[in-house]
Amino acid sequence: MAREGNREAVPMSGRIYNGRLMSAIALPSISLVTPSFNQGRFLEQALRSIHDQRYPRLEHVVMDGGSTDDSRAILQRFEGLASWTSEPDGGQYDALERGFARTTGEVMGWLNADDLHTPWTLWVVGEVFARFPQVEWLTTLYPILWDANGRAVQVGYGGGFNARRFRRGHNLPGRGWFAGGFVQQESTFWRRSLWERAGARLDTSLSLAGDFELWARFFEHAQLWAVAAPLAGFRRHGDQKTAHEMDGYLREAEGVLRRRGFTPPGGFPAFFRRNLTRAFGARPLFRIPPRVGRTLTRLKLVQPAPVCVWRDGGWELRTDYVI
Repeated sequence: MAREGNREAVPMSGRIYNGRLMSAIALPSISLVTPSFNQGRFLEQALRSIHDQRYPRLEHVVMDGGSTDDSRAILQRFEGLASWTSEPDGGQYDALERGFARTTGEVMGWLNADDLHTPWTLWVVGEVFARFPQVEWLTTLYPILWDANGRAVQVGYGGGFNARRFRRGHNLPGRGWFAGGFVQQESTFWRRSLWERAGARLDTSLSLAGDFELWARFFEHAQLWAVAAPLAGFRRHGDQKTAHEMDGYLREAEGVLRRRGFTPPGGFPAFFRRNLTRAFGARPLFRIPPRVGRTLTRLKLVQPAPVCVWRDGGWELRTDYVI
């Protein structure tokens, strides 16, 4: 980081979008942790997707679980990491928890060693957190799926997020009730202050759905904002745990909800929401008239979902709706 006299010069954002120079804002420091185990064939590409963005206030820690492939050699020659270690651990969430304990950044997140950021991820995240102090955690409206070669093969509208809907199973598809999409872990970032209020920990008793359990605790403290830009993506290659253990993930995640009093949604509202979605498809609803949105909310057919959209050369906070 550059220094001015005896004090550090905080990097400012003055990026050009649509021919307009944004006013300078102080960017937050971002801490990322990458857990890895025998992911050498993907690891360097994941690291490059982060570091090639050249975000000026990045702190990146890699926690390797004692890999026996070429992961260690990759880490030894890779420049720019704040720290890395390669030793046996208690699993992914144990590695992440120990990795986060090494970090100091204002904003936090993690990227698994076989997943990828987009070239603009950290800049968008940094600018949104810098401009809007009310945003305590952030994800994307448009999750990406990468193939084994790192090519984007699917980008869809995932919809906004609402705490009530989350607690009613809306973000846990595949369990037999009407649901939307997951909160995409690769695209989710949060302020350290929220992490600390939520206990500054991961549930290491879970082997698969530790991210879902963390989201459940975050929703107890703050609403989740979704930005209308792709941020990162999950790489589908067949060797990851979720490819073989998705049923186990869903069971663990449902257990997280049931411990909080969850009962599967049903009745007319669920019937109406399912058929409304089938009729109109998944699409942003933040352009519907506010009076219509309030009426549908009172009828419990939709719930408000906070979003961040690009308009007239800058980010703007709006209200979307979750069916």
